[in-house]
Amino acid sequence: MKKKPLPWTPNDIPDLSNQTVIVTGANSGLGLESARMLSSHGATVVMACRDLNKGKAAMEDIRGDHPEAKLELMALDLADLASVRQFTDTFKQHYDRLDILINNAGVMAPPLQHTKDGFEMQFGTNHLGHFALTGLLLETLEAAEAPRVVVVSSLAHRMGNLYFDNLNGKKGYQRWKFYGQSKLANLMFSLELDRRLRGGNSSIQVMAAHPGYAATNLQRGIPGHKLFNAVTAQSQEKGALPSVFAATSELAQSGHYYGPNGFMEFWGVPAEAHIRRLARNEKVASRLWEVSAQLTGVSYL
Repeated sequence: MKKKPLPWTPNDIPDLSNQTVIVTGANSGLGLESARMLSSHGATVVMACRDLNKGKAAMEDIRGDHPEAKLELMALDLADLASVRQFTDTFKQHYDRLDILINNAGVMAPPLQHTKDGFEMQFGTNHLGHFALTGLLLETLEAAEAPRVVVVSSLAHRMGNLYFDNLNGKKGYQRWKFYGQSKLANLMFSLELDRRLRGGNSSIQVMAAHPGYAATNLQRGIPGHKLFNAVTAQSQEKGALPSVFAATSELAQSGHYYGPNGFMEFWGVPAEAHIRRLARNEKVASRLWEVSAQLTGVSYL
């Protein structure tokens, strides 16, 4: 069913000249397009990338369109908690506030692998890395006038479950189920973070977003992805619009989830997205939070 689009287009992105933004995974795909759009409206965008060579190429790509873009490249490997801490320490040495954090980076459906800290790669990178990053940047976000956190989830959250007795995949692993788990965790994290911040009278707004089905590098491991993308996918630029909407629009509301408005939310323009019942379960979300804090060693509130 097609949803009612929000009255917003990229032309409504405001002047962001005084805004500092972090985009994780900004070297390609949705992160690159988000960085491009935000920097084209004056934001200082910190491109947080694991591969600095790809990050440099992405910076040159953006500056080819916007020579005056204010960009900074910083190393961040979300699959390594030491790298997450190094990144946040370095950021705080250079910036006294953070206006927008877009938790975008991710991996999709690899063979069973583990992060440097021993976590299953998808849960460790997509969820735990961003959980730690956000917590370590919380005070820097609080220092901004109207801070926002955007967590990028996926339609795959609908097929996800949380395997608390097998988070590292060592009792059995199916790559798509574990991708769904990581994306469900992303969405539940955003909703739980919003609840906790509201309870603490924080000024930070937290939104989640998903790109629908967008043609990005994430699909490169899927057999036949090039043909399937050509037939069904929207561009990565359009896929980035829900995240950019959530990061910049006065219409975006904390605790909400945004995605494309078209058929099954595969494509279209930003609209309210469907949140499955499990993602709203506060008891499960609280357990996920406590487990995440224990695994990462990062506490929030």
